[in-house]
Amino acid sequence: MKFKSVFDIIGPVMVGPSSSHTAGAARIGLLARSLFGGQPDKVDIYLYGSFRDTYQGHATDVALLGGILGYDTDDERIINAKKEAENNNLTYSFIEMNEERSHPNTAVLHLYKGEEELVIEGVSIGGGKIELVSINGYNINISGNYHALLVFHKDEFGTIARVTTKLGDEKLNISQMSVSRKEKGQVALMTVELDDTILPGALEEIRAVKGVDRVIEMTGG
Repeated sequence: MKFKSVFDIIGPVMVGPSSSHTAGAARIGLLARSLFGGQPDKVDIYLYGSFRDTYQGHATDVALLGGILGYDTDDERIINAKKEAENNNLTYSFIEMNEERSHPNTAVLHLYKGEEELVIEGVSIGGGKIELVSINGYNINISGNYHALLVFHKDEFGTIARVTTKLGDEKLNISQMSVSRKEKGQVALMTVELDDTILPGALEEIRAVKGVDRVIEMTGG
């Protein structure tokens, strides 16, 4: 990972003692909330590696909860996130995992609301920067710094081309794109990071593309 400035190493303006264990954790929670489309009723948080070992001392637990509640890294409410969760009817649990992951600062968030569920795996890579590496078992690699679309679609010829053609028609530049699938011919996930925000009308056109099952929009920042 190459850092562009000293602020990438020091980290963002934040509540808490650690850019990787606090600010990064808050950003993982924020992106999970964004992908879920709002606050869940319940979240199970699985902690791995150094997240597991230091999550209370480094405020990783309240940072993750604060992000899920919609609090940014500098929001002082993060300190009292457990009480805020209770006030906002958010049920939570922290589960310490002994299994090794590819990165020591790893959290898996399982969000629930009614019949809706979403499982996000995020890693904090330092300086407040993060990567989301999986969603519902599909491998992804997005930073959360850019506007992104997660397109669940049929794994068949032509679907990817139809989606990218729509983006081209809107003059939207793709900064990064990847495709993940569990089984050939089943549902695949196309992850597209864009340089600019997609307009609501264009988003609806992509949702209507033949072969597309579901589109999740994620606002970068």
